[in-house]
Amino acid sequence: MRIESLRLKNYKSFRDAEMNAIPPLAVIVGANGTGKTTLFGAFGFLKDCLIFNVSKALQARGGFRELLSRGVGSDACVEIEIKFRLEISGVERLVTYSVSIGEEKGRAVVRREILRYKRGRHGQPFHFLDFRAGSGYAINNEEDFKSDEELEREEQKVAPDTLAISGLGQFERFKAANAFRQLIENWHVSDFHIDQARGSKDAVGMDEHLSASGDNLQLVARNIYENHPKVFQAILQSMQKRVPGISTVTPKLTDDGRLLLQFKDGAFTDPFIDRYVSDGTIKMFAYLVLLHDPTPHPLLCVEEPENQLYPSLLGELAEEFRAYAQRGGQVLVSTHSPDFLNALEVDEVFWLSKRQGYTHIHRAREDAQIAAYMADGDQLGYLWKQGFFAGADPQ
Repeated sequence: MRIESLRLKNYKSFRDAEMNAIPPLAVIVGANGTGKTTLFGAFGFLKDCLIFNVSKALQARGGFRELLSRGVGSDACVEIEIKFRLEISGVERLVTYSVSIGEEKGRAVVRREILRYKRGRHGQPFHFLDFRAGSGYAINNEEDFKSDEELEREEQKVAPDTLAISGLGQFERFKAANAFRQLIENWHVSDFHIDQARGSKDAVGMDEHLSASGDNLQLVARNIYENHPKVFQAILQSMQKRVPGISTVTPKLTDDGRLLLQFKDGAFTDPFIDRYVSDGTIKMFAYLVLLHDPTPHPLLCVEEPENQLYPSLLGELAEEFRAYAQRGGQVLVSTHSPDFLNALEVDEVFWLSKRQGYTHIHRAREDAQIAAYMADGDQLGYLWKQGFFAGADPQ
């Protein structure tokens, strides 16, 4: 399952913008304030709407008026549309999910929520889920493709500020809704903090996935170390290539029941605990743990991975992101690094620009000049520094 396109309307600086034909690895560049963080934030917003409800998701972001684009009418809606590919009845189909969120008498309301896809080669997409302000229906036998008359509509009611897929997506009989709910629940927007990743942690439990902040790095490393030794060995081999002197990394259980990481420098007998290794070493290890996850997230969003890392490492890190995507986890990355861009293909890069306060999305492969230079063997990072990404630089 892979996201094919994303459209944002009236969402902060995105008055009406769309990313189409999103590749497995998509990298976004742009000046500060053009909307890179806002773009990634849309995924986090939708996830919070699902896990909690729309009211709580809006409250965490300052309310509906803070999410709504400046300059639009107060009766306007925030709209998010995602198209993703999903195999249904042995056929890969392009499924569209769209949600329109407004405000009535100071309260958030889901004005329209639709999940649709074509049942055959021809005709209009069929609505398998359609709700307005808390009332609607879902098809509970959507894999029955004999005739429209045999489809069973199940009428439902939900709270006006609740997504229908939040409840219906828990049931496997609503196949597309169930798949989309799992996609949202399991996508990962990284907000890594080195200070939270350091130090000893309570050794209770064994986490499978790295948290957004990285504060459970020790627990995830121990899980891979004990249950996926070949994967952990691959992480060590990558660390040895990227960080001079590092020979081993070992999750260590202390006498008082805490867990920490020990980094062994081949030149010394005694290992260092993670509190005393460099920021770059911690961050590289955390990225390798994230990108070698035995069960990749369906969507991984990472902002500015180049921070604290030596420039020559960024090309190899780009390859790690691409390998993760090839294993089944789609990746979106924002960056300010020409070195990172130099490792990318022309169809993997988008850039953002701002005109009259609103964000616009451009694609490198659709710019004839950039495409021609790349065909002649140039690199995207150099082209960006030379100003070929119109509007991507501070004005």
